[in-house]
Amino acid sequence: MKILGIDTSTMAANVAVLEDDKLICEYTINTKKTHSQKLMPMIENMLKLSDLEIKDMDAIGICVGPGSFTGLRIGMATAKAMAHVNNIPLIGVDSLEILGANMDLCNRKICSILDAQRNQVYMNKYALENNKIKQLQEISIKPIDELLGEIASSDEQWVLVGEAVYKYKDKIDQIKNITIPSPANNITKASSLCTIARDKMLANEGVHNCYDINPMYIRKSQAEEQYEEKQKRLRDGK
Repeated sequence: MKILGIDTSTMAANVAVLEDDKLICEYTINTKKTHSQKLMPMIENMLKLSDLEIKDMDAIGICVGPGSFTGLRIGMATAKAMAHVNNIPLIGVDSLEILGANMDLCNRKICSILDAQRNQVYMNKYALENNKIKQLQEISIKPIDELLGEIASSDEQWVLVGEAVYKYKDKIDQIKNITIPSPANNITKASSLCTIARDKMLANEGVHNCYDINPMYIRKSQAEEQYEEKQKRLRDGK
C-alpha cells in the first residue's frame, strides 16, 4: 500500500510517500514562501526522484487542520484535485495528532500545541499505548498560560511538541515537568501523517472521496472575525 501524505497546516510544507512499513521519500521546506509556490513543485520533484507517479498511490493522506486557514485550503484543494483525477481515496488526519505521532516512543504524556494567536494555542493531549498514541481529549483552543498552569500542577512528566513551543519557550522553560523535543520533531511530518493514514485505511476509518472531506476550522478566521466586528459597530452606530 502506497500513501502520499500532504501537510500545509503550518509554515512548513511537508510531503512524503509511505509504502507499507517503508518510508520511500519525504520532503520538507520550512520557509516563508507561500504554499502555493512550494507545494506542487515539491510533490512533482519528490515523485520524479523516487520513480513514482500519482497514479501509483493507493490513497492520499491530507492534514485537515487546525492550522493556517490559507495553508489548509491550498493543501486540501491540491489533494482533492489529484484524488478526483486519479480516483484515489482521501484520508483526513489532524495536525495535532501528527505532532503527537512524532513522539511515538515517548514515555511521557504528550501535549501538541500550535499557535492560535492572541496568546492562545490549538492543543490536544495524548498518551502512548501499545506503541500508538491515544487521544486523551478533544481538540480545543486554550490560553497558553492556562494550559501551562494545568501541566505545572500535574504530577506527571510531559513533552510539549509543536511549532508554538518556540513562541512561548521562555514560559515553558520555567516549568520543571515539561520537556521540549528536538527541532526535527516540532514540525508536523508528512511521514507521521502517512503512518496514521495507513492505519486508518487498514481499519476503514476516516476514508473519504474528494467531495466529502473539508478542512477542520476550530474557529473563524481573523478576517471573518474582523468583518463581523466591523458589521457590529455599524449596526450599533459606532
